[in-house]
Amino acid sequence: MLLALGFVAQAPAGTLIMSGDFDSAAEGPHNDYEAARFLTQATFGPTPNEIGRLRQMGYNAWLNEQFGTANSGHRAYLNQIAADPDIDIYQNVRREGWMQRAMFAPDQLRQRTAFALSEILVTSDKAGSLGGEPFALAHYYDILANQSFGNYREVLEQVTLSPVMGYYLSMFRNRKPDVANNIRPDENYAREIMQLFSIGLVQLNLDGTPVLVNGQTVPTYNQETIRGFAHVFTGFAWNNCPVRDFDWCGPGSTGDQWFVEMAAPQGNGWDNLPLTYHAYEGNKQLLNYPGVTLPNGVMTAQPTYPGNTQTPRQNLETALDNIFRHPNVGPFVSKLLIQRFVSSNPSPAYVGRVAAVFNNNGSGVRGDLRAVVRAILTDTEARTVPTDASGRGKLREPIIRVTQLWRALGATNRTNRIQDWYIHWPGNSIPQYALGSNTVFNFFLPDYIPPGEAATSNLHAPEFQIQTDNNVVAFSNVLDGLSRWQYTGNSSEWLDRDLMLNNLDSLRNLRTNPDALLERLDVLFMSGQMSPHMRTVVKNYILTFGAEEEGGYKRVAEAIWMIVMSPEYVIEK
Repeated sequence: MLLALGFVAQAPAGTLIMSGDFDSAAEGPHNDYEAARFLTQATFGPTPNEIGRLRQMGYNAWLNEQFGTANSGHRAYLNQIAADPDIDIYQNVRREGWMQRAMFAPDQLRQRTAFALSEILVTSDKAGSLGGEPFALAHYYDILANQSFGNYREVLEQVTLSPVMGYYLSMFRNRKPDVANNIRPDENYAREIMQLFSIGLVQLNLDGTPVLVNGQTVPTYNQETIRGFAHVFTGFAWNNCPVRDFDWCGPGSTGDQWFVEMAAPQGNGWDNLPLTYHAYEGNKQLLNYPGVTLPNGVMTAQPTYPGNTQTPRQNLETALDNIFRHPNVGPFVSKLLIQRFVSSNPSPAYVGRVAAVFNNNGSGVRGDLRAVVRAILTDTEARTVPTDASGRGKLREPIIRVTQLWRALGATNRTNRIQDWYIHWPGNSIPQYALGSNTVFNFFLPDYIPPGEAATSNLHAPEFQIQTDNNVVAFSNVLDGLSRWQYTGNSSEWLDRDLMLNNLDSLRNLRTNPDALLERLDVLFMSGQMSPHMRTVVKNYILTFGAEEEGGYKRVAEAIWMIVMSPEYVIEK
């Protein structure tokens, strides 16, 4: 069933929409509103066809189909474009490839999950050493996409051994202590893998609330722990790098070593160089918690190579196991993912339910991301429209506002490429793109609280951190061009033929029936949550334009513009 042409009664906030019909799957969605809201959370934006498919399939069948859909591939896109010798591949083409996947790829849930993971396990082309490596960054993104429904323990290992992450957080060529030469292991990655990628700064209950002792939070680690992990994360460089070339070997003439896990070379003693740069020596204090495998969380000193008992890779895996089994990982990662998919302020009960699935998928497996994503999207709190007073919901991220607009309007391009300059040009640019944050803390902090009413209510609103005055104005100009002026419809006199919005013609057919037009747009953009007041305001405004003005597209374009710029739309619920 495609978008309903008739009217469906609006669902009051705080209730599940349960107006079933014979076309709906048993578990839902039971109407177009429910379907569009689920797809808003699980994809880069609902489309008329996908709303219909979801209603026929039901949530679980749709999820199972998505879990079985392979990664559409980011590096593969760059390879495809690079086959044309007249095209130079820079970061703009990588961004373009990301947009292609977000817009058209069948693996929507995988790509949406990869985007969420990319905002947790952050790398960025803003790092000088990575700015000229679009293929390497595309490969890193493919790691996240390939593992989106895998195990979080494997995600941690592949990310840790990625040369991209090695360069970004300076684990690459990290050397063991050498007191005589004043060398100490770099602690950057040791700190961030704990603080940002796994356990956070304070001990957590299963529901994500902090553990309190005498009213005070309890730290998860200290400087000694950081130092211990820093020693484990030593000796790794390019996979094909011998010890004698440790400080100057490169990724090879073709750059293929960017796509291979880092390794810790064991030396051959040439030129009397050290036999290894990995720190076997000395006890290393790792995380200590109830049930920890290592005695008191300590990795004991090992014999110097070649008499060592474990390889550097095995030591690294032991350290990652120590992190992964910490009780914080479930609630910490679960809450971050809920924030990216559903709500900036999930209830502790919601976090606890998802964290329980992280800890055990029902078959005794810890860290199963497929089970976690299913739990997030099918939870009662995700499937219930929140009330305004609940503090649930989230500010839509700028890049997802663009993808939702284009997917709803059926954007295509004559060359099958969504060119990067459509949304990134000087003065009018969106303040966000995949793997493009300014710091390892992502575009915004997950616990950011803006001043004003949110602060008074102690509500997190991460995305508001990039909602600066400059960004609001620049992004409004982008949306103005995308929705009203630059790209309109296939039959318009003033169409830019580079980008075609194919669904505008069907919307144009509703120009003389503003109620039906607004109902259609309400489903696609707001999941049926447009208030009666907003509907009246938009209707009265578009009726000030003639039905045939600008080829009959004027009313449609102005209605879209008002919706995508409205406060009711910008806050996703």
